[in-house]
Amino acid sequence: MAFVMIREAKEGDCGNILRLIRELAEYEKLSDQVKISEEALRADGFGETPFYHCLVAEILSAPGEPQGPCVVGYGLYYFSYSTWNGRNIYLEDIYVKPEYRGQGIGSKIIKKVAEVALDKGCSQLRLAVLDWNKRAMDLYKALGAQDLTEAEGWHCFRFEEEAMRELAGR
Repeated sequence: MAFVMIREAKEGDCGNILRLIRELAEYEKLSDQVKISEEALRADGFGETPFYHCLVAEILSAPGEPQGPCVVGYGLYYFSYSTWNGRNIYLEDIYVKPEYRGQGIGSKIIKKVAEVALDKGCSQLRLAVLDWNKRAMDLYKALGAQDLTEAEGWHCFRFEEEAMRELAGR
């Protein structure tokens, strides 16, 4: 019987994290948008001033089982700031390999991010989900999340690099 442990990612996990990022992008039908490299993940998450933090879900085999530890999910987050509420944490990605879903691993990752948020004095944990991912939306609602599109009509926008260059006059 295997045991799952949620732990802070280490620099050596970047290869597994990148593999899972690519799996998530494929699941979301957005594989062509993944531009990040293992080296960038290392530099951005494990340098002097990390841009992100990450938790990994690792399956630990029972004694006597041949398979060693295996990373089967991750939650990548960073801190942000709300002018109305102060400190926030944003869960950029949460992903669990399909064969490990339905075992509570995603909930454990979210709960651990909530613990980090509270320990750091955050007032909110935010995340976004694609409108077709009903299973994820149902999970987040069951865990107590509020759908801001339904409740307040918020829409998310982003400026891509080319638009930013235009805005900055570069």
